Amino acid sequence: MNIYNSKKKYTNNYNSICTLLVLLTIAFLPINSVMGQPAPDSFSSLAEKLLPSVVNISTTQVIEGRAAPQMPQLPPGSPFEDFFKEFFDKQGPGNKSRRAQSLGSGFIIGDKGHIITNNHVIQDADEITVILHDDTRLIANLVGRDAKTDLAVLKINPNKNLKGVDFGDSSKSRVGDWVLAIGNPFGLGGTVTAGIISARGRNINAGPYDDFIQTDASINRGNSGGPMFNMEGQVIGINTAIFSPSGGSVGIGFAIPSSAAEPVITQLIEKGKVQRGWLGVHIQKVTKEIAENLGLDKAQGALVASLIPGGPAEASKIEPGDIILSFDGNPVSEMRNLPKIVADTPVNKPVDVIVWRNNNKKTLKATVGVLQEKIAKSSGIKSKPGVEKLKNLGLTVSSLSPPIRKQFKLEKNIKGIIVVNVDIEGPAAKKGIRPGDLITEIGQVKINTPKEALKQIKIAKNKGRKSVLLLINGETGSRFVALTFSKD
Repeated sequence: MNIYNSKKKYTNNYNSICTLLVLLTIAFLPINSVMGQPAPDSFSSLAEKLLPSVVNISTTQVIEGRAAPQMPQLPPGSPFEDFFKEFFDKQGPGNKSRRAQSLGSGFIIGDKGHIITNNHVIQDADEITVILHDDTRLIANLVGRDAKTDLAVLKINPNKNLKGVDFGDSSKSRVGDWVLAIGNPFGLGGTVTAGIISARGRNINAGPYDDFIQTDASINRGNSGGPMFNMEGQVIGINTAIFSPSGGSVGIGFAIPSSAAEPVITQLIEKGKVQRGWLGVHIQKVTKEIAENLGLDKAQGALVASLIPGGPAEASKIEPGDIILSFDGNPVSEMRNLPKIVADTPVNKPVDVIVWRNNNKKTLKATVGVLQEKIAKSSGIKSKPGVEKLKNLGLTVSSLSPPIRKQFKLEKNIKGIIVVNVDIEGPAAKKGIRPGDLITEIGQVKINTPKEALKQIKIAKNKGRKSVLLLINGETGSRFVALTFSKD
């Protein structure tokens, strides 16, 4: 009995000691494995290394003055002569031409005197001056610029070797990582601020390829074009914009990620311009209603609203109503992903395009074209007599009779039905459909008469659908609209 009790006591003590050791082991685990990387004690060594590679940019632009107003010629002895003379004397001699100056930031890459900055920093400038860290001032020449990504490359000819910086891989940066921003806020020059990446993939409607890094590092006016560094001293972003009701930093700044900027910069240095891939489609967002109508289990991809005649999409047999789910192996999770994926694809490259059509995935072959600055618009559609009220949709439509064609200036080859009235309280009005818009398809079936429209609406309702998909051709081009049925 005593032996048993002693063994039990020993066993309990042993278990208690083991438990204590486990707790102590957890307590003394390296903090990095639990909390991530700690904040650096100081950024001073990194800042000292990077400051010589960051430059201030000063631009000047000549703004023409207003010419002095001229007094009209009056007959000799006119009673209005004194009145007009007094009036025009008060207007003054007119304004002289003046030089407007603006400030920005930039950074040196490579060893050939190339400077990277934002396009908006140097846009419309008559003269560009780059000010180095040691206050040396050099006149810069424009190598090339790209308005769509707001990037520009300059070239200076220094009389000494300059220390350039390298690009890092922004795709490896994570929310919460430390970053340094260096630039020329308010013309103060050589200013270093620190913060973290607070978000990624931001779309601020600045351009078609928005994919900004968001940071809380202090960025102000004059920081535009300056670099965002990671803790290895690599450029992972180009500071471009801030969100600020006051005009000063409120902790929300945006940088172009290096993964998007570097290919553009390489082309600007090599060719002086950017050549982008082009598919030749007008696309729109896939909503839940559209996904339901087209048989998709969730809203994803980019919906093809119309094709640009002669474009790569037309040649590849892509059709309006297709939902592009993947392009060249890159998934298209939402509409805004597709333009950037296509633009980054090499011109003339054959690619696989996976689309959703007729409740199935279909793989098509396309050859990427060259995006031109001006693209031809797709043609409209329309044809025949009769007026019907589509009360479930809040629309009144008409076939394309000769008087209607004349009224709306429609060509003979145009087919479909035209909206002649919209119920301001109905579903159509809420989706922005207006009189004069053309309806060319309902439920992905081409229609030419109001009777055909009523038939397709009835089919959709009999299938138990809550909405019906319309292809609309209006002032802004073709687009798909899913209209929810109103109650009878």
